Amino acid sequence: MTTSLDKLQQVLDYRFKDIKYLQQALTHRSIGVLNNERLEFLGDSVLNFCVTRRLYTQLPDAPEGDLSRIRASLVNKDALARIAKQISLAEYIRLGRGEKQSGGQRRSSILADAMEAIFGAVLLDGGFDAVRELIQRLYQYQYDNLPEPEALKDPKTRLQEHLQARGLGLPEYQVTRESGKDHAKQFEVSCVAGEFTAVIAEGSSRRKAEQAAASKMLNQILDVQSQ
Repeated sequence: MTTSLDKLQQVLDYRFKDIKYLQQALTHRSIGVLNNERLEFLGDSVLNFCVTRRLYTQLPDAPEGDLSRIRASLVNKDALARIAKQISLAEYIRLGRGEKQSGGQRRSSILADAMEAIFGAVLLDGGFDAVRELIQRLYQYQYDNLPEPEALKDPKTRLQEHLQARGLGLPEYQVTRESGKDHAKQFEVSCVAGEFTAVIAEGSSRRKAEQAAASKMLNQILDVQSQ
């Protein structure tokens, strides 16, 4: 397995002193007890710290709320999975037979966990500076193209802030219908905001339905106010 990991180490631009750290980072829990979960735990912490420190320096005037939203967009499961795909990490992850047959190597959660585990492995093998430099390399494009904080706010937050800024009341949400079996529930939620026409939206959870309704309400308000 050491030879087969040479290409991955080249892509990471990091050569492990003890290859066992990398092997463990690539081992899913479906293989057995010696898996990457503890390294993932460690990698998650060091990733959050490194990204936090970079954003604190790069955005000296940004308030805490904006920094938190931007950080979340960089370290969440989908963001990590995208980086994992860019370096073809799926080719190296060791999965149990069941996970492999179900296409686990393509699952975002497994890719993200392995990516975090690699950060943990590099921290143990090479120290903090080594993992900081690795994160810097892998995240350079994201650092150069940070999202606008406003665009990262969820629809409910944006709707509430929009209404409050204009002295209007808070929106109200109510579940109007539930359907489907327990494992495949669908929720219908209404959103009422001041004198605007109530809207209804659906989602696979109450939260998702409320977010969808908030988005519809905000679009309606913006349309009315632009006329």
